[in-house]
Amino acid sequence: MAELKRVLGFWTVLALAISTIMGTGMFFGASIGASYAGNASILSWIILTVFAVYISMFFGELVAMFPTAGGVYEYSKQAYSRFISFMMGWTAWIVGNLTVALLVVAAVDYLIPDPSQMFLKLGICIAFIIILNIIAFLGIEASGLILMLFAGVSVTVLLSVILPGIFHMQLSNLTPFFNYGYLPVFVTIFFIAESFFGWESVTYLAEETKNPEKIIPQALILGTVITGVLGILTVTVSLGIIPWKVLIGFNAPLSAVFERIFGSGMEILNFGVFFALIGSAAGGIISMPRLILALARDKLFITQLSDIHPKFHTPHKAIIFQTIISLVILGMAFGRYKILLSLLLPLGIIMYIFTIFAVTVLRFKMPNVKRAFKVPFGKIGSIVVILFMVALTAVWIFFEPNGLYILTLSISFIFVGLPIYLLLVLYYDPDAIVKMNNSMAYLTLLTERFVLPKRVRDEIFKLLGDVKGKIILEFGCSVGTLTMQLAKKVMPRGKVYATDLSENDLIITKKRLIRKGHMHVTVIYDKHQVNRVHPDIPHVDSILSMGMMGYLQDVKKVLKEMRDLLPYGGKIVFVDYADFFKVIPNVAWLSDDKKIEKIFRECGFSVYVTRKKGLLWNYIYVYGIKFHEDVVYV
Repeated sequence: MAELKRVLGFWTVLALAISTIMGTGMFFGASIGASYAGNASILSWIILTVFAVYISMFFGELVAMFPTAGGVYEYSKQAYSRFISFMMGWTAWIVGNLTVALLVVAAVDYLIPDPSQMFLKLGICIAFIIILNIIAFLGIEASGLILMLFAGVSVTVLLSVILPGIFHMQLSNLTPFFNYGYLPVFVTIFFIAESFFGWESVTYLAEETKNPEKIIPQALILGTVITGVLGILTVTVSLGIIPWKVLIGFNAPLSAVFERIFGSGMEILNFGVFFALIGSAAGGIISMPRLILALARDKLFITQLSDIHPKFHTPHKAIIFQTIISLVILGMAFGRYKILLSLLLPLGIIMYIFTIFAVTVLRFKMPNVKRAFKVPFGKIGSIVVILFMVALTAVWIFFEPNGLYILTLSISFIFVGLPIYLLLVLYYDPDAIVKMNNSMAYLTLLTERFVLPKRVRDEIFKLLGDVKGKIILEFGCSVGTLTMQLAKKVMPRGKVYATDLSENDLIITKKRLIRKGHMHVTVIYDKHQVNRVHPDIPHVDSILSMGMMGYLQDVKKVLKEMRDLLPYGGKIVFVDYADFFKVIPNVAWLSDDKKIEKIFRECGFSVYVTRKKGLLWNYIYVYGIKFHEDVVYV
């Protein structure tokens, strides 16, 4: 099985850190911050940088403990529960997608300020997202080179303003310093916080980094320091050259400052800012599929997305899926920079609160786990940082007219993940499957003719053939929809063994059988049916199974146990539901007919696989015989 390659060194990871941490605030933050706090927005940048460097240390400790591709999801899994870890992984995925959309929209707005050029701007955005995903698909080495190039562009663009700009500053522009008092300083921090969002993206590449326990914490901290220093200097120079009351009128403040310094050449700078912002988006585009990979490995996302390309050693299916999602979100978010920023900030803060607190939880939960890096004052420090974030959000709600509404809307994005989690659990978790089947037993009875139409039942018995006088195992009888017909068909001397993992389903089945006098049917409750054939089942002539293949946790073990119960030539008929509501994907091994045939063949069965369409879902038919090792099978 292909695996991710550990090829990234310190400089590549540092480049990723700079690219992903350096958000749009570096290029738009001077005017946004000044509009709330005037010249005192410089103080906002200083305070934010101090906290950002400290927060990067929390990520450093966590990645040093768990250097895997899951990042935020993995830390939540270790610290909290499976449910919270999924919700944090889901939140991180939303934050990542919104950030990429925000960066791409901001980049194209800097390059082409003219709002009438909407289709040109959208075309450029789509082209770059596709190109960056192709690079991500082709391998992490190519991605690493691109990230280093983009990081170099980002730093160069900012230095091209800072270094010459120092000599054009007028200190009188910085007075008075506190134009609106002290409280707006903290409101500004909230709105420029996105400038440092991105630590989680670096941690997603832990499985592809050499010695990640040491390299990633170092790169995170240094990358945050570099970003913070550049941000402080950029804002200070900008406000020193252009008075804050004038600067807030510019949508692209860095371009205005550049023009004041050089008088011309603004187009060159705009190209530089464009590529710097695209570089930040590239970091998210390259790293986010690793989060999907980690969720898929734990069956908290579509399991097929955990596949690694045998040649390029990248999560290629996750990358393709992420490309589609990125383009969809881009289309929805295009031209809505301020709305995106407002939605992103509360989500990011919620995600970071849970991640930072995970350090404190794990200090108590796993005190003896090796930590190659340890954040100073981690326990009390996490509380201080969390309180700071909560206070920032409260101040923002107080000052922002629609703050509470935006916060509620952001949280609603998180809760969209709840039904998805329930679907995934019911799809993959044996205990949840049993509970669901028990709770839905009477509904299943009421809807049996719809769930299992007559044409499907007729097809099943046609494939099973003449069973008169035979012994049949019905593996997964549910509420007895097929059992009742099977009981008639084996009479007068045949016998049926009907098993299921739901007690309530079997209560219904027994009542139906007793009512019809079918005493030749033995009903067996088996809560472990997803992993075995019940040991009380004797040798049988044929096996019928409806709706159980997708639930099997150890497919080959169950099939081999079935093979041992059958004579050579004994028939099997397995039918399962597929493509639920034409949207929900199948369990991985049921997605490929060739793979199904191979699994059954390895377990001693020669089978055909066919698929037939239904109204809300499709049906997979797997039917054949037990073959003799010494006889050629068809």
